[in-house]
Amino acid sequence: MASELKYAVFGSGSWATAIVKMLCENLDEVGWYMRSVYTKEHLLKEQHNPSYLSSVEFHLEQLKLSNDINEIAEYADVLIFVIPSAFIYTELEKLNVDITNKTVVSAVKGIIPESGLLVGEHFHDHYNIAFENIGVIAGPCHAEEVALERLSYLTISCADANKAQEIANQLSSNYIKTKISDDIIGTEYAVMLKNIYAIAAGIAHGLGYGDNFQSVLMSNAIREMKRFIKKMHKMKRNINNSAYLGDLLVTGYSVFSRNRMFGNMIGKGYTVKSAQMEMNMVAEGYYATKSAFLLNQKNEKKTKLPIINAVHAVLYEGKNPKKVFKKLTEKLD
Repeated sequence: MASELKYAVFGSGSWATAIVKMLCENLDEVGWYMRSVYTKEHLLKEQHNPSYLSSVEFHLEQLKLSNDINEIAEYADVLIFVIPSAFIYTELEKLNVDITNKTVVSAVKGIIPESGLLVGEHFHDHYNIAFENIGVIAGPCHAEEVALERLSYLTISCADANKAQEIANQLSSNYIKTKISDDIIGTEYAVMLKNIYAIAAGIAHGLGYGDNFQSVLMSNAIREMKRFIKKMHKMKRNINNSAYLGDLLVTGYSVFSRNRMFGNMIGKGYTVKSAQMEMNMVAEGYYATKSAFLLNQKNEKKTKLPIINAVHAVLYEGKNPKKVFKKLTEKLD
């Protein structure tokens, strides 16, 4: 059933491409902003994204493509942002249309470095978007499996249950199951944190730790996530739900996880820069690590975060991964 609301996706990476694919299952037209002129022109000619999920073919009559962020922001009622957290601030600076009364949805996996805020909080503070008009898309869901149409699950969070359900309906299909939540801040933090823990899992794998240790690492990671989120936003939530534990597990274990891949390279001896260059994809957990570490440092009473601290020591303090993880093993139970 087609929605009366117009939807648009901002970003052209694998997750953005996957979300456009999901929306095209239900909508006659989907707006799509991409910064790259080359990507847009290639899509118009070849009907697929040249760099991400290139196996997914789109019907061009369903797409309203533009390199102008304002054109797409003005066009749509529901704006879904899937631009990496490290670059979204720069892109948003191009916005000059009024989006105050639009619904803004974050599918970004991190904090905006320039403001130190979650994406939803940033839109509230800087663009006057009411919290009931802010949503979050959480997994567990890999873009690559969406491309293959393998059964996947999404959680859509919004303070307004009707808005959450409307968005969930437009993302649902025979291979996408959805549920809704009112824990906007908690799910957005979970989406950010799971990438850090996936890097930790990757580093451990690269160092030669086996499945037994990985299971202990993930067990400690979900408890650490619970402590962090509770400190930032106390409310009743079940940390074992798919949006938290499920998303953590798939990101920590899957061969599709770019954050695990990034960590694996670090564990095998790559420098951060060389790993980033070879991957040619953004590992959001790299930026999330710094953000989470700094957020905890600002707290007068710091939360116990041995895994995040270990990853930060390796990525930002130049510490030896082997020595850092040897110490970490003594802190886990």
